[in-house]
Amino acid sequence: MKQILMLFIVGCLVSCGASKTVRDSKKVMKGNWTLNSIGYSEKGTYNVTLLNDVSKACFEGSTWQFVPNNNTGIYTINTSGCETGDRNFIFTIQEIDSQTGLYDFLLKPTNEKHKSETNQGFRLRLASLSDTIMQWQQTVSVDGKPFTITMNFTKI
Repeated sequence: MKQILMLFIVGCLVSCGASKTVRDSKKVMKGNWTLNSIGYSEKGTYNVTLLNDVSKACFEGSTWQFVPNNNTGIYTINTSGCETGDRNFIFTIQEIDSQTGLYDFLLKPTNEKHKSETNQGFRLRLASLSDTIMQWQQTVSVDGKPFTITMNFTKI
């Protein structure tokens, strides 16, 4: 009886923690990345402000640091002519496919600028992740149709 109870308790504790897929992905995500390029699912010229912060041109070339053990990070805008500097954020992972290890996550800026404006987060999809590249996708609605923004990173 004690063995069954102990097995049940261990099973509950294991099921409450993050899955192995998410833990492994966090290990790969950990560290410093550069956001190299941003693309759109539709052809055309768009005036997009990402994460309620700055334009696509300002985000390209930005550096990102992920600290998965406490789900925090910093991205730095360093393009001249843009509002440069560090921006802090937190992220929460929600697994969607245990076979591929890809998931949705919520990225929430924590700088005072963002807190006073909307205090909102941004739902993003991890479309691909390896030891050297990462791709995020955010789908929004434009004129009632889905519009996907793709962000391509390389590990520094």
